[in-house]
Amino acid sequence: MGSNPMNRPGPVLPNDLVGPLLRSVSRSFYLSIRFLPAGLRQPVGLAYLLARATDTIADTAEVPADVRKPGLQSLASAIQGAGDVNELGESFAPLQTNEAERKLIESLPACLEMLRRVSPADQADIRELLAKINKAQLLDIERFPGGGDLRALATAAELNEYTYLIAGCVGEFWTHICNRHLPAFAELPVERLLELGRRYGEGLQLINILRDAGGDLRAGRCYLPNDELTAVGIRPQEIVDHPAKSMPVYYKWLERAESGLRAGMEYCLAVRPRRVRGATALPALIGAKTIRLLRNAGDDVLEEKIKVPRREVRRILRVMGITMASKVRLRRLFDDALG
Repeated sequence: MGSNPMNRPGPVLPNDLVGPLLRSVSRSFYLSIRFLPAGLRQPVGLAYLLARATDTIADTAEVPADVRKPGLQSLASAIQGAGDVNELGESFAPLQTNEAERKLIESLPACLEMLRRVSPADQADIRELLAKINKAQLLDIERFPGGGDLRALATAAELNEYTYLIAGCVGEFWTHICNRHLPAFAELPVERLLELGRRYGEGLQLINILRDAGGDLRAGRCYLPNDELTAVGIRPQEIVDHPAKSMPVYYKWLERAESGLRAGMEYCLAVRPRRVRGATALPALIGAKTIRLLRNAGDDVLEEKIKVPRREVRRILRVMGITMASKVRLRRLFDDALG
């Protein structure tokens, strides 16, 4: 917490972490977590905050990759119970131009204290989840260190590895923690839920990658596999000027993303508690609408900033509230969103 707490504000108190702080750093996830029973909000919200904090460290563009990497490794070790984060607060927090992200980095001691207070089973699940996410973030720093040169993932295997480590494992985490906290959580066997949850998370991450593809290219990152781009006759360095040539590869992965969302809806419709069903379904409904927008953008998809309008998200929330996340209505919302 620092050697002289009287001279600077302390971190956010643990009970406030999954409220104002979570809301300030999350656009859609906070909406989902509000649906969850009280016993699930703390561990799920804490896992999100820790993942968002490590992502902030990994993505601080003002810091060279050879400094970000040990910073991320230090935070990853602290999450696993070794070391502290006082130095990170002093070195990385002042560099955050986003006020919410600065407060998140300053609140890391409180986040880690909360991690120590949750149940041993929840603590183990959170640490297992963050170990995978942190591995993906470290791979990202190594593959895309910055410096002006555009780099691409080499193969589909690298993209599949990344989407699992950064998001597929989140579907597994959600399954484990909900199944433990909620009796008769779902109508499907746990093994099937784990498979569907993994595919759901991977699909959501692919949407993020495809939505941000243009900005990533201009920042020196290409997540579309180099071997697949070569097979259709284009190099990563040529995509921005000749986007149409890359579209066969782009749309292949967009179809994979849609397949992941369909797996996610199968998962959601198997969830018994209505509030948890709504929380689980919201990312799929927003994701389906995003896929539709990406398709409609055509070759301009690399130039436009694709985002589902807030009014559309509010409409989805209203419908779910009115219908109490009925299975029939969720399925109809999903199909309508995809178009």
